Amino acid sequence: MKKSSLLVAALGLLATPAMADDAPKGNWASTITWNAQIEAGITGNFAAPRDKLNFGQLLTDRANEPLLNQGLFTVGRMIDPKATGYDVGFKLQGMYGSDARYTHYIGILGTGLKARNQFDLVEANLTVHLPWLTEGGVDMKIGHYSTPMGAETIDPSTNSFYSHSYIFNFGLPFKQSGGYATVHATDMLDLYLGVDTGVNTSFFKAGDNNTSLAVMFGFGLNLMDGKLTVLALSHAGSETPNRVTPSANNFRRYLNDVSITYKATDKLTLITEFDYARDDFARAEAWGIAQYAGYALTDTVTLNARAEVFRDSQGFFVGAYPTNSGPLFAQMGLPTTVLGGTRTTYGSLTIGATYKPSLPAPIAGLLIRPELRFDRSLNGTKPYKGGRDAGSITLATDVILQF
Repeated sequence: MKKSSLLVAALGLLATPAMADDAPKGNWASTITWNAQIEAGITGNFAAPRDKLNFGQLLTDRANEPLLNQGLFTVGRMIDPKATGYDVGFKLQGMYGSDARYTHYIGILGTGLKARNQFDLVEANLTVHLPWLTEGGVDMKIGHYSTPMGAETIDPSTNSFYSHSYIFNFGLPFKQSGGYATVHATDMLDLYLGVDTGVNTSFFKAGDNNTSLAVMFGFGLNLMDGKLTVLALSHAGSETPNRVTPSANNFRRYLNDVSITYKATDKLTLITEFDYARDDFARAEAWGIAQYAGYALTDTVTLNARAEVFRDSQGFFVGAYPTNSGPLFAQMGLPTTVLGGTRTTYGSLTIGATYKPSLPAPIAGLLIRPELRFDRSLNGTKPYKGGRDAGSITLATDVILQF
């Protein structure tokens, strides 16, 4: 709860009205809500790469081509953040669009992979508040869910940019299947502990690329009356497919992320993110740091900036997928083409704005987010433009329509 509401405020965007973090009112059934949103955009690449790929970007990977990124439908009920007794909620969220190429759970809706736009189950989970252990109690989430790790989300309406950071794309899970508990130890401290099947995997043999479980653990801090928050989470488990090696379960991948949000003034919010990843099978590691700034210029316009450095020490984590089936096939250990970036330190600077005018019903919200992005290899390699350029400049915009 705290992470979601803070990120919305931090990035200067409106939360989807039907799923806002207000305490539920009325009887249980009357607090079930639904919403829908559509996101479409285009990324212009000044280099016009022959492979038509914006290297270093995943959900916005197609150069100079319009994308229907998401048609997102959500039905659910949020547990009351102020509940002192038992409370139950749920979330069911489905997607159709080009983003689904990257966000699939293994074993769920993995058909039609040759198409640009695909169907995807984003979330299907149950949440429960238990008045146990501490005065604040324990929140539990069980099922399929978007990862709580990181500063950016699959839902575009809670991000400040159309494109995503290297950390989001290559250093963290998109989704997890299992469950985790959030223990509200004090007003300032939350403790996290969970078990899942791994990165972007689902349940049982058809949904997991190996037979090893993963764990997630960490803590959250809520300081300065909510003006300063810290979310530090780690995820550890085997992610190597059994098809790659019969001893896949003996190798671990460690993903660690710290996101610090500081509400400096009523208008200025800063987010600092640190990330470290290591894969034992590939003998590879990566680290990144990203700095975000959002300034609410008016009630309808927010100016945003993001600066990032991401080091892929062995060229293992960062890659591009020329085919629509490539992302899922790579996770499953099936033959596919992956364009690697070699051993590179990536630097990226993105500047943009979010325009969110008020519109009459039935439109609940409109977000327009133009951005200018500069990507550059900081150590002399040439990962961009099909391996022929050390840098990339893209100009993009998307539109998010909410109902």
